[in-house]
Amino acid sequence: MKRLLITGAAGNLGKLARARLGHMAEVLRLSDIGPMDPAAGPQEEIVQCDLGDEAAVMDLVADCDGILHLGGYSVEGPWKDIQTANITGVYNLYEAARAHGMPRILFASSNHAIGYHTQDKVLTVEDPMKPDGLYGVSKCFGEAMASLYHSKFGQETAIVRIGSCFEKPADRRMLCTWMSPDDFIHLIECTFRVPMLGCPIIWGVSDNDEGWWDTRTARLIGWRARDNSEIFRAEIEAAAPCPPADAPESLYHGGKFTAEPIHK
Repeated sequence: MKRLLITGAAGNLGKLARARLGHMAEVLRLSDIGPMDPAAGPQEEIVQCDLGDEAAVMDLVADCDGILHLGGYSVEGPWKDIQTANITGVYNLYEAARAHGMPRILFASSNHAIGYHTQDKVLTVEDPMKPDGLYGVSKCFGEAMASLYHSKFGQETAIVRIGSCFEKPADRRMLCTWMSPDDFIHLIECTFRVPMLGCPIIWGVSDNDEGWWDTRTARLIGWRARDNSEIFRAEIEAAAPCPPADAPESLYHGGKFTAEPIHK
């Protein structure tokens, strides 16, 4: 690619992508509403942008050949904050993409779009959305926008329902939801390299021994996870006591998010 846009570049996943995707494009255009480190050289462009600003997003997407959309409000919070970044912001992004030749998009959705499903069921992408909070609702909206723009205009998007992407799992639930940084980067590479993408939903999770999601749709883009949380099991089980059987983290895919209040 000539230019790859990474939104949310100041966040943890954005920083990971910035550090490891330089080989994917001649220029990485890095954007966030907050401050970012200065450009490391001519291969990087720094553009501070509020996703809620329609004109700014229109300019942000210009001349981009691909969009890694990690930006937005990433936790449960007040509706006005989620709405601006994750509802209005997603609409602005898709309209800007439509105006600028429809560059391929990887949309970072979340397991919280299906968080109220119980852990006794292995989910496929055909199972209904069941969000566990307002943040999850906003991710359902983003998935719906991706589907609409693909059906109506042919806009290609990989909808990636990210589980828990960290260097290693932090608790027992993450033994099921963990996606390694290496697997995440490989997934991004496959998304932008596959000749035809369409608009698949892909579970963003490593090849863990214990899991809740049927990951076969990832094969459509040539991605197979390589890492497994099992190597951390002894460490996690020694450090984190097993939660009660009736605790949210024992019952639901979304874990503690199901217990979050509606924030005002």
